[in-house]
Amino acid sequence: MATATNYSFPSCRAHQRQITTRAAATVTDQQQQGVVSPKRRLPLRKVPGDYGPPLLGALRDRAEFFYGPGGRDGFFTSRVRAHRSTVLRLNMPPGPFIARDPRVVALLDAASFPVLFDADLVDKTDLFTGTFMPSTDLTGGHRVLSFVDPAEPSHAPLKSLLFHLLAHRRQHVLPTFREVYGDLFAVMENELARSGKADFGQYNDAAAFGFLCKALLGRDPEEDAALGADGPKLVMKWVVFQLGPLLRLGLPRLLEDTLLHSFRLPPALVRKDYDRLAAFFRDAARPVIDEGERLGVSRDEALHNIVFAMCFNSFGGMKILFPSIVKWLGRAGAKAHGRLATEVRAAVRAHGEGGEVITMRALAEMPLVKSAVYEALRIEPPVPMQYGRAKRDMVVESHDYGYEVRQGELLFGYQPMATKDPRVFARAEEYVPDRFLGEDGERLLRHVVWSNGPETAAPTLRDKQCAGKDFVVLIARLLVAEIFLRYDSFDVQVGNSALGSSVTITSLKKATF
Repeated sequence: MATATNYSFPSCRAHQRQITTRAAATVTDQQQQGVVSPKRRLPLRKVPGDYGPPLLGALRDRAEFFYGPGGRDGFFTSRVRAHRSTVLRLNMPPGPFIARDPRVVALLDAASFPVLFDADLVDKTDLFTGTFMPSTDLTGGHRVLSFVDPAEPSHAPLKSLLFHLLAHRRQHVLPTFREVYGDLFAVMENELARSGKADFGQYNDAAAFGFLCKALLGRDPEEDAALGADGPKLVMKWVVFQLGPLLRLGLPRLLEDTLLHSFRLPPALVRKDYDRLAAFFRDAARPVIDEGERLGVSRDEALHNIVFAMCFNSFGGMKILFPSIVKWLGRAGAKAHGRLATEVRAAVRAHGEGGEVITMRALAEMPLVKSAVYEALRIEPPVPMQYGRAKRDMVVESHDYGYEVRQGELLFGYQPMATKDPRVFARAEEYVPDRFLGEDGERLLRHVVWSNGPETAAPTLRDKQCAGKDFVVLIARLLVAEIFLRYDSFDVQVGNSALGSSVTITSLKKATF
């Protein structure tokens, strides 16, 4: 029997747009305030850093970003140290010859980062992937929702469509997750028994794609004659053609920098693969496409937005987030595992279906599970980079200074530095599963911003916060709960991959209490 899933979504009145007026600092305002910022009266400081010589500066920064010591984190922290500022100027990849203008003002702390969420202050048009936009040939000729600014007329109906996609079969989410990931754990146990290890990422890819299609569309992709078991492989090939300029695939440096970071991969090379995906979703998502028409979205545009939401946003998110959660939990150790297992099993026995199956009521009685998920989203956010173009002259404030930013300048935020800001989070570089418990923990949730907005806010038709914010947290909590319902503890080996972490399970200790 299906269990109702009580996560909620905003109203789908697609064409009503409420506008909240906020005061913004203009040049005149700044002059009236003297040498302090207008909001918190912080001393004003010129944004430090430089872009270097045209072309050469961008190539220098790209080389350091991808191949310098310390990786991406090292690229940013070295500049913060050099300029003694968490707001600074630099070039962001890919630069030449893909991006016309790589220059950004980087926001690298928890105080300045949230300006990127303010739709009255920043424009998000075509900035989902940063200083370049992938060809619309990769999305059926359409600019999909992720690239649309809230002020554009198409934003509200497209986001309403995604709210509908997530909500219309919500009662199927829990039972489908239990079925699909129950099979994943069984396969991994067999693989462990056979070879002594199991690649979680490999099995998670198939499980995530199958779960999303079954839960949200009521269709098993592997039963589709044209698609079969190829879905995850086709999606990843398509994603590389979009995100290649930002990825490292482990190729020789010269080859990789030339092939991926300097020139666009031709969309024609992946068109047949994308057409296979689109054909499956055209049939499987027909009721959702019908809803799109009722919202004023053409059937073709609705289809390609659904493909992007299901494959890039949702599947891509699960591909990165789930191994990250398993990695951090695996490293947390037996004591943390024992606390989680005790909480999960007590809640399921008291509120689960038959005392054995996770329900929404049981999940609500697992605060440590929820905290552990929030902590994974804090320490390693799935989408680490956000952008917005200043709509007007303004002052952006860090913890200590105000910085004048001019209209038209591109603002960039590297989220891991905001969510690991030591002036907000104690032991910021450590994974602390119980960080968000209690009143003090709840107050920190506004600084968890993985969804392109604070965790304390809900996505609306007027912003760019992730439409699936609550859905993502729900299924992440389900993953943790299902693990500790079945196992007392587990061990992992961790490596790197182009997207997120490579996680291998080396032991699973079955539940003993």
